[in-house]
Amino acid sequence: MEDIFVGRLMSAPVETVRPHTSLDEAAAQLLEHNIGSVVVVDGDGHLEGILTATDFVRLAADDAVASEETVAEYMSTDVITTTANDPIADVADTMIDNRFHHVPVVDDTEGVVGIITTTDLTAYVSGR
Repeated sequence: MEDIFVGRLMSAPVETVRPHTSLDEAAAQLLEHNIGSVVVVDGDGHLEGILTATDFVRLAADDAVASEETVAEYMSTDVITTTANDPIADVADTMIDNRFHHVPVVDDTEGVVGIITTTDLTAYVSGR
């Protein structure tokens, strides 16, 4: 790919939740916005974790979902991130290597500024 940077393709604004958000609320947000993940942020908008549709599938398979439980109990906290200035080819390689479908885009001062997804990459490649 030519020198395309993450900021050009990322989805923004990103749908976020707080760690104390219930799993029911997070699931409703995924469905309402037809998205595959919500980024978990603190009060200043800085990354705390990510909760994906795959996490919900895993929870359902384990029969572990209770409506009163919170996002903090199930979110992934070892999140790989990118910046808006990173080359898209680098983040695509990271996504393939780690089998990720979502990578939060962060800024040191602003916190989470977007998300790059396999859908964003597919749309770019297809010319949409």
